[in-house]
Amino acid sequence: MFDSPLSASAYEILEVDPSVDDVELRRAYRLRLRQTHPDTGGDAAVFIQVQRAWELIGTPDGRAAYDRRTGVSSDDGAEWSGWRPPSARTDTRPRARSYGHPGGWRRERYLTLIREWAGRGVEVPDPYDPALVRSAPRELRRLLADALAEEATARTVSDLGMGFTVWHDVAISTDPDDKLDHVVLSPSGLYGIMSEDFGGVVGFRRGEITGPSVGTRAPVTATLARMRAVAKAARVKFGGAIVVLPDDDLSQAVTPLGSSRGVPVVVVRRSALAMVLRQGVPGARSIGGNELFDVRTRLQHTVRFV
Repeated sequence: MFDSPLSASAYEILEVDPSVDDVELRRAYRLRLRQTHPDTGGDAAVFIQVQRAWELIGTPDGRAAYDRRTGVSSDDGAEWSGWRPPSARTDTRPRARSYGHPGGWRRERYLTLIREWAGRGVEVPDPYDPALVRSAPRELRRLLADALAEEATARTVSDLGMGFTVWHDVAISTDPDDKLDHVVLSPSGLYGIMSEDFGGVVGFRRGEITGPSVGTRAPVTATLARMRAVAKAARVKFGGAIVVLPDDDLSQAVTPLGSSRGVPVVVVRRSALAMVLRQGVPGARSIGGNELFDVRTRLQHTVRFV
């Protein structure tokens, strides 16, 4: 939860300034434990965040490492590459067939806008510097967070092997924001996937994702609409819809949200995605034999990328 460009820092969770001394930090931690404990009316999700924050900065060594990584300290901060594009693979294991560039459009947009925001003529030697990212407007940080989420899903699908085919950044219209993050074809079914990061814990209501960090967005509704557009253009049937979120933002690994027009919808933790794709979404229609080949051909001839 603390490595997302959108998430609160460990200091913000404990409600202290990053310059506070160790004694005051411990005092703040104990206070936040009392305030957020479920037995005293606190929020269980926030209580867990408080404990996780203390794990990160509760010791001098841990705090120093955290400060370097997040830009609180300038010492060696540039060594952290968690928000930079992933490096090229060097192993030779069989990979899923992959088309498109996951997170590519949003990374390009982020790089353009972060330099515009910094100001004309201002040097930006490292657009992924943690201190720079943390100080940027939320919409810029959202672009980077979404790109990171899409790249994480792409790595997971790639590792599933040659039985899987995935199309990334699938265009729905001329608007680059109107896209389906991933279309995954597997023996367990055909899935539309959105990789999201809202920067905080989410809830659910009437088949939709809710929460302060989600705002007025309706991610499930948007995902299903984009899937219908792809299905109509390619003349295929999706077996299920999957929304992937960071592990810390969900209370359980897999949350079913019912079905829409016969298409089951699930929200999954990032670490559970591989399992869901291998086993299939409950209620999803499986694909095999000649149909698998036919669906792949239809998508290959139809899909366009942002």
